[in-house]
Amino acid sequence: MILILTPDIDTADKRYQELLEHLDNLPGVFYRVHREVGQENVLTELYLIGDTSSLEEADMAALPCVERVVRVSRAYRVLGRHRDDLRPSHFDYQGLRFSQDNLHIFAGLCAVDNPQHVELTMRALQENGLQCARMGAYKPRTNPYSFQGHGRECLPYVFELAGKYGIKVIAMEITHDTHIEEIREALAQTGHPTGVMLQIGTRNTQNFELLKAAGRQQEFPVLLKRGFGITLDESLNAAEYLASEGNRNVVFGLRGMKTNLGDPHRNFVDFTHVPVVRRLTRMPVCIDPSHSVGTLQRDPDGISDLAHATAQGVIAGANMVLVDFHPEPSKALVDAAQALRLEELPHFLKDVGIAREAWEKRVALMREHS
Repeated sequence: MILILTPDIDTADKRYQELLEHLDNLPGVFYRVHREVGQENVLTELYLIGDTSSLEEADMAALPCVERVVRVSRAYRVLGRHRDDLRPSHFDYQGLRFSQDNLHIFAGLCAVDNPQHVELTMRALQENGLQCARMGAYKPRTNPYSFQGHGRECLPYVFELAGKYGIKVIAMEITHDTHIEEIREALAQTGHPTGVMLQIGTRNTQNFELLKAAGRQQEFPVLLKRGFGITLDESLNAAEYLASEGNRNVVFGLRGMKTNLGDPHRNFVDFTHVPVVRRLTRMPVCIDPSHSVGTLQRDPDGISDLAHATAQGVIAGANMVLVDFHPEPSKALVDAAQALRLEELPHFLKDVGIAREAWEKRVALMREHS
């Protein structure tokens, strides 16, 4: 059960203290407080955990400073959609809204290699009207001898160049909780020229201590990728770990499943789950066609498999696209085979625009008949 309190309630308010005192005396029930500072209000929600089945909604709604009660019916207590649940399916960060109703493109380097390539990429993003990028500083690799990223050494120049070219948010994978502090320190050192969306990759989807650490901080939103060998339910529960620790600014990423049934693609593309995640949760949904497909092979019409997968995800309602671009793909230190050239960015964006327009027309058509 979730108690949504009146906006801007002060924790020192007598009514708030009376509410907590009442909850403290409920047998078999404990609660977690979540406070979110929005652009206009401070929102406070109390998540009741334990034996809440005997609690009457009307009784709970009558408690001091309770505005609304939501009965939780699914396992995803914080991020899930529930009956009579009017909580928003968006969050704001760095002046941008991340929502189930819009679309952002995060294009860039799977792995940062040098300042020159970073600058060329940031400039291309700006020239094409993009405000978000992907930049890999920490790279978990299957082979221990493969390049694993420049780490904290590259952070200052990545952030400075992002600020120079007006990039507001960088999706950056972390593999250890210490990386959060390294990112925080580098942003402070460079004067906070940009923002970071922490990315937890498919190998760490069930690294529960990392999930808890990323959840305890609320400075950075988190992009959580689906685990490549686990069920959708298990991955959604991993996202719930983040939210249960306090950070519900979470984007859920689909990046393909590890199985030879997907051959000749790198992974079996799972973008049909875009509407499923949107239905079950309030999280914006990201697709990663680069790591799903892993190839730039083209069909007889000249359209790449990567472009087809992107369009399929966008036309299904995806809210974010994470895609690899590189000034010189043949020299990319990671996943060179799937990186698009910067010169292809305008064409890629036009193709995404066509798919997004088709999605909007489909939604409009459904509303006409509902």
